[in-house]
Amino acid sequence: MNEVVQNSTGSDGAALQRLGEIGLANFAPYLMNRIMGRYNADLRDEMASMGLTTPKMRSLAVLSVIDGLLIRDLAVYAVVEQSTLSRALDQLLADGLIRKAPDAEDSRATRIFITEAGRASFERLWPSMSAIYSRMFDNISDEEHAQFVATLQKMLSNVRKHEL
Repeated sequence: MNEVVQNSTGSDGAALQRLGEIGLANFAPYLMNRIMGRYNADLRDEMASMGLTTPKMRSLAVLSVIDGLLIRDLAVYAVVEQSTLSRALDQLLADGLIRKAPDAEDSRATRIFITEAGRASFERLWPSMSAIYSRMFDNISDEEHAQFVATLQKMLSNVRKHEL
């Protein structure tokens, strides 16, 4: 049975290209997922040897730069669902890598702080993270790198739902 599928149109009335017409090699979300998948996979063994998972590593990374975040803000920065983050934070707390404290302005809210042990754990992982990051930009000029990051920042601004 042959079905004729009509092309959809965008809000501007222009015909939308199908993914097959764009191609995976030209579809930015696919490329970004591949890159981050490879990045996370390259770190996985080292993280596991340290008792870390991707949500735990992301939390420590963010807290190493912006300490004392509210849990909801940490979830945004770490790009982790709040339920997953909650489990990761419980484990980080049990391991002594973070501490929790009530927010000074809202006792119902909790702030998360990295401990010295947490900072030391992240600092052990950082050289690998940095090396993998640098490898991503092999054969890419400093100017291209800066333009790429600027483009990503614009894209994030276009899609973000949070002010963070």
